[in-house]
Amino acid sequence: SPPGLLLLTSFLLHVKEDRASPTRLVCDNRLIQKYIVEAKDMEKRVDQCQALPTLSCPAVLPLVDFTFQQWKSKSNETKRREILCDLALLVGAAAGARGQVSDECGARQLSQLYRHANSFFLLLQTFSWEAGHWELSCSPHSMEQTHITSIFLTYRQLVQGKLRFFFFDLAKVLCK
Repeated sequence: SPPGLLLLTSFLLHVKEDRASPTRLVCDNRLIQKYIVEAKDMEKRVDQCQALPTLSCPAVLPLVDFTFQQWKSKSNETKRREILCDLALLVGAAAGARGQVSDECGARQLSQLYRHANSFFLLLQTFSWEAGHWELSCSPHSMEQTHITSIFLTYRQLVQGKLRFFFFDLAKVLCK
């Protein structure tokens, strides 16, 4: 779809060859702000959908809150891996919820959230500061939710919080 494809294309077009990093996304603060606004818009649109069901199979969502002091003490690689774990849970939650929703409005919003979260997930896999083969090995803190709107709230909080601060931290290194 255009928004998800645009996001991934934006990332991939601005990757430095010598050090795989999405420099434009990181260095141009307007892009992350755009993705925050899109996350808020998705959350508003899903609230307007009629008759969203309670999920019979609860969505497993990451706990994305953090303290700024804890966040500052982590390496960029640790932050990246933590966000990847959060995104993996969100992608799975959106896919699982999508299978339980027959309402066109809710299904469309879940598909959009899936595409956006998966685009960030794919992007963050493309760069790493540690040598060697990397695999996703997570033990994230999570919770189960039966309300579809919780998936959108969690995604917005992740983009507004950890992802925004991660890109801010990367900008200090990459945008001199």
